[in-house]
Amino acid sequence: MRLGIIASARHPLREPFAGGLEMHTHALATSLRRHGHDVTVFASGESDPELGVEPVCPTASGLDLSKQALLDPSMLSDRFMHEHHAYLRLMMGLREREFDVVQNSSLHYLPIAMAGVLPGPVVTTLHTPPTPWIESAVSAAPQGDVTFVSVSQHNAAAWTRITVDEVIPNGVDTSAWAFSEHADPDLAVWTGRIVPEKGAHLAIDAAHAAGLRIELAGPADPDYYRCEVLPRLRDGDRYLGHLPQVELAAAVGRAAVQLCTPCWDEPFGLVVIEALACGTPVAAFERGAIREILTEETGRLAPPDDVDALAEAARDARLLDRKDCRRHVETNFSLEAMVERYETLYRTVARA
Repeated sequence: MRLGIIASARHPLREPFAGGLEMHTHALATSLRRHGHDVTVFASGESDPELGVEPVCPTASGLDLSKQALLDPSMLSDRFMHEHHAYLRLMMGLREREFDVVQNSSLHYLPIAMAGVLPGPVVTTLHTPPTPWIESAVSAAPQGDVTFVSVSQHNAAAWTRITVDEVIPNGVDTSAWAFSEHADPDLAVWTGRIVPEKGAHLAIDAAHAAGLRIELAGPADPDYYRCEVLPRLRDGDRYLGHLPQVELAAAVGRAAVQLCTPCWDEPFGLVVIEALACGTPVAAFERGAIREILTEETGRLAPPDDVDALAEAARDARLLDRKDCRRHVETNFSLEAMVERYETLYRTVARA
């Protein structure tokens, strides 16, 4: 098939990935191309050159407004206007392109609102809970212009204003997230964006309450890291930085347990299946879609924000069989299984 993939233009699709969305889009595009499809990716021009990206906005500024327009009091932020113009330009250009399916993996409203102007079908993956911009786009677009996919049942249920056509869980490349049979029994790990809604500070508190050292990895919000994370670190704890995937997988694999501490309803929880792929059991707050991933054989859940309960969950989880964790991902959350489900959906909507 000839496939176009619209990515989020906010961050480039390259390692170290800014977040799970960028990693998911990169993996999907790479795998579809490996399966023999003709894939064009519309993303930030700073993305991995091996993706063969067509920049969403090919110029440095992308938007040349008159002095009068810039002085208009209704003018929104530069970032908003830049993204609006970039996706408007892209969608107008796609009217002249022939794709069997366009996969929208961005978080922008225009690929949904303008889906009807394209000559072929559009599939949009909902990676987040509802946002006002996307709900507005859905209400403006004719019913049936877009086929909607959610990354979890929990996230699908949150989108009450639309019909989610299919749930396709995220998957991980089990060859990249290598299995590690042996781990440090006194070491916990936490990965993800180090921002308040991800709750890294609670993971540190829980690790210490469980008598464990902790290592953290991911891009950090400077203020949050300085105020909430750094003061909590003790001897033996480490912040590893924002790591490329190979180094991140090694860090996760050497830990006895992964702590997952969302302070919001996670629409999926990619870090959970990454840890399980390495054989590392997970102790997590029971929020969002995480309960759809973990089983009694692969992890333990604790009430949201309950540090003591999470510490107890961590002590229990680190005793679980690491081979069961790996097997669970291979069976249910592999990249290949995810890509095959997208391929099946693309063929269905292309025929329709």
